[in-house]
Amino acid sequence: MSDKPTEESKQWESIQKTFQTVWGYSDLRPSQREIVSSLLERRDSLAIMATGGGKSICFQLPAILESGLTLVISPLLALMEDQVKDLRSRQLPAACLHSNLSQSERRQVLQNLPSLRLLYISPETLLSLPVWDKLSDRHLKITGLMLDEAHCLVQWGDSFRPSYRRLGAVRSALMAKKSDAHPPISLAAFTATADRDTTAELQTCLQMQNPKIVRTSPYRPHLSLQVAIAWTPAGRKSRTLKFIRDRKGQSGLIYVRSRRDAEMLADWLQENSFKTAAYHAGLSPQERRHIEQQWLTNQYPFVICTSAFGLGINKPDTRWVLHFHPPLTLSEYIQEIGRAGRDDKPAEALMLVSEPTGLLDDGDRQRVNFFLQQQQQIQQKALTLLPKLPPRSNFAEVSKLYPEAAIALGLLHRAGKLIWHTPFDYEILGLPKELSNLKQQTREQNAIAQMQAYIRVKSRHGQERWAFLLDKFGFEQESKLLLES
Repeated sequence: MSDKPTEESKQWESIQKTFQTVWGYSDLRPSQREIVSSLLERRDSLAIMATGGGKSICFQLPAILESGLTLVISPLLALMEDQVKDLRSRQLPAACLHSNLSQSERRQVLQNLPSLRLLYISPETLLSLPVWDKLSDRHLKITGLMLDEAHCLVQWGDSFRPSYRRLGAVRSALMAKKSDAHPPISLAAFTATADRDTTAELQTCLQMQNPKIVRTSPYRPHLSLQVAIAWTPAGRKSRTLKFIRDRKGQSGLIYVRSRRDAEMLADWLQENSFKTAAYHAGLSPQERRHIEQQWLTNQYPFVICTSAFGLGINKPDTRWVLHFHPPLTLSEYIQEIGRAGRDDKPAEALMLVSEPTGLLDDGDRQRVNFFLQQQQQIQQKALTLLPKLPPRSNFAEVSKLYPEAAIALGLLHRAGKLIWHTPFDYEILGLPKELSNLKQQTREQNAIAQMQAYIRVKSRHGQERWAFLLDKFGFEQESKLLLES
């Protein structure tokens, strides 16, 4: 048998050399290699890889190996800026485009598009007409369309980020504007969590074509999962105080449900001589950046944050995550606990919950009901608007007349009653006889019910909670083996 290297092995030697030179690691993980190969073959890909699994390298490496621009659609400004800063430190041509840039900064980024390899951008900025005009220039070579933190499409697409529902039409619309010699645009979505329904919805909404699906288990044997009852509001604070004091000098995160809760808990802990801060979406980008840096450099041993904190942030020595309030869904939970113990050393995740009857404290139940009521109000406004919308129209024109149109159209799209011919032109395929059929309450209630079932898991040996999560996220065999071990 000949030992002569094949063309494929030579290609991988070149890829590996680039990887080693830029990132300094010896080799890609098997899951990373699968995704990189798929993207270089211009095959659609869906990567469901555990937090800390190196998702960003999976699209950054192909982007610098190709001669063209890769668009990275990302949900948060801080997440974009962190990744661009890292890429530039490695001498790679990358930029981000967002509303906080000055006019001159935006102009400079748009002028430099042909020389960039990676452009980080939010769905809303991507679909703004001035930016779209630049990106759809027939001479601009676009090789990749990557959706980072793809679970946000499902989590936020029906409420305050309806632009996510239009992303499926982006690739075909861009290709229609390009010259005949333009190569196919590879499409991929990346997330740490996706159950069966989310996986199916991502493929449908993004119009993926026979995607390569790579899944890695979220299981971390060194991460201990605990749930404890806090019988009263005062007891919840007391338990939190003891937990933090027992872990003095360790880095951690405390998650709460709302901005108000974050501010109140931060104030109370500061009064108890802890150096910390509240992090939430109501802060300015500069304030959020400052708090992140204080935590990353251990100036703050922990921060109190809403779910807006943590996407894309890597602090391997985070030893604990405390949920002062239960998250609404298992997806949120597994994302947030995944920020602890990325260095593969022992870490803890503790969730505090109200007592089951709610007689002493029904705070958790109130928070769930408040969320459902908010969602119901948003959706009801949208549903009332549906009969008024033209069956086929331009999105911008309709939005001027009806500001809530985006959410209404998103509900129809999810229900399979609307198609986007381009990201800007839609066609309603017909309204259902009962508009109530479009309500998403059932989906949200099911997700909340799963979270409640997790809270009720009886954990005798410490593995039952992990087994429950693995089963819900499609790793049934691993779940079964864990319970049998």
